[in-house]
Amino acid sequence: MSGSTRIAAVIVAAGRGTRAGAGLPKQWRDLRGRTVAARAIEAFRSHPSVSRTVLVLHPDDMGLAAGWRAHGDMAVAMGGTTRGASVRAGLEALVDQGIDRVLIHDVARPLVPRALIDRVIAALDGAPGAAPAIAVTDALWTGRDGEVTGSVDRQGLFRAQTPQGFRFQPILEAHRADTGRALDDVAVALGAGLDVSIVQGDERNLKITGAEDFARAEAILEAEMDIRVGNGFDVHAFTHGNGVTLCGIAVPHDRALLGHSDADVGMHAVTDAIYGALAEGDIGRHFPPSDPQWKGAASRVFLTHAAELARARGYAVSNVDVTLICEMPKIGPHARTMAAELAAIIGISPERISVKATTSEGLGFAGRQEGIAAMSAVCLVSQ
Repeated sequence: MSGSTRIAAVIVAAGRGTRAGAGLPKQWRDLRGRTVAARAIEAFRSHPSVSRTVLVLHPDDMGLAAGWRAHGDMAVAMGGTTRGASVRAGLEALVDQGIDRVLIHDVARPLVPRALIDRVIAALDGAPGAAPAIAVTDALWTGRDGEVTGSVDRQGLFRAQTPQGFRFQPILEAHRADTGRALDDVAVALGAGLDVSIVQGDERNLKITGAEDFARAEAILEAEMDIRVGNGFDVHAFTHGNGVTLCGIAVPHDRALLGHSDADVGMHAVTDAIYGALAEGDIGRHFPPSDPQWKGAASRVFLTHAAELARARGYAVSNVDVTLICEMPKIGPHARTMAAELAAIIGISPERISVKATTSEGLGFAGRQEGIAAMSAVCLVSQ
């Protein structure tokens, strides 16, 4: 694949999922702390080869569009009355975006492995279309009224999965010409005379259809969960000034903190904890203090980088605990605001972040009010 090739993903989420039971449509239901849709979308947004993602929503769900569009790499399209119409809406949203290849994925497959996405992308080097599938190995019967009426030869039969990948312009033209009766995008492509290669599917890439599939998906996530813990520590000395920045919040004080950046000791500790959990060193490795471009930089730049690196590696930040060690200023009145700021940068709920403070009982440099120290622990979980 050429390094200049631009790949987009279209996530089809316009169905109502009634077979999954009463309540919210299945794509908006919780699956171990995240919605089904969020897991499916993140699988593509975090993939290093995918530069653009289009989410196709049911008309009743368009009130959610603004939140997804807030991500610079995402667009939202309104789906139609059929799956084919919804896919076409997603493809039309990519016109004039310089896209060369597109991956079309059902939102109901939230556990798609990165290796499977890689296989589909690689196969497009040699074919206009590629899709994952698993060969049928069980015996196949026909039946009626609860009784077996015959058998079917399983030779050459496959269970289709998504994402189904295509070179962009040919599949766009195929969908524009389609009558809307095709079962999936491979059928649309075949109807337009496009060849489609089969790549190996994955049993983990299950489609959530009925209520029992949620239990299957949760079991897969539990079996595959990778948990990483990291800790960070930082210290900055006081200097002349009239305020400090701690965990992204300006706090009035009769002195400032000395540092190459904004000297946000709390945010530095959290950032280093994330890097540590990823075995990626510390802030200095990624943002060397010898580089003048980071002079006076806002520490949210560092934390944003660490959080995005975690996502790119397939991890979500589960929770953060940070302790500020100082005699003054008082942290308590600002703790909740600090937690909210960290949460906004990392992209998790404020309820998953703890900001607290302690003194050193007058001992050491912190006790002598010569500076502020911070220590932090984070937990990362595989997505």
